[in-house]
Amino acid sequence: MGHAGRPVAAQPLRLFFALWPDDATRARFAEWTRAIHRESGGRAMRRESVHLTLAFLGDTEPAALPATEAAATRVTPRAFTLSIDEPGYWRHNQIAWAGAREPPAELGALVADLRTALLEARIPFDTKPFVTHLTLIRKAQPGFRMPRLAPIEWLVRDFVLLRSVTGPDGNRYEVVRRWG
Repeated sequence: MGHAGRPVAAQPLRLFFALWPDDATRARFAEWTRAIHRESGGRAMRRESVHLTLAFLGDTEPAALPATEAAATRVTPRAFTLSIDEPGYWRHNQIAWAGAREPPAELGALVADLRTALLEARIPFDTKPFVTHLTLIRKAQPGFRMPRLAPIEWLVRDFVLLRSVTGPDGNRYEVVRRWG
């Protein structure tokens, strides 16, 4: 109970569904991040934070968590290889990223199935078109030379629901639940 006997409102959870790399793949992404950061400046994402967002839910009431998890349970996880072979830079938001020139059909199907399940369950999420990318650098300086980078073969076996938690050192991500 809060002040004057009123119940304390639960803080919203900042949630999103993502592909979450294993340690070996994460180490390869860290190599790309270091190489690009040397050229671009800016703020490199922490190694443990790199992920590929499938659906961003944003601030979600804790009471909606069971329905969110139930919606994801209706999605069949897929195993596939995702070839990360394209670095890029978005000038409008100064983000250097890693992506796939030819994302596999299984990834598109996973995103479509997940978003359909969320819509059917009336779980709000950001409906911007899906773009296969992992943010590596924020506030990268325009005009930098993109280094040559060896492709990364990422064996995807599952997807996760992540919670973003703000702390004194910035945001960190916690796995709420894993499917696959």
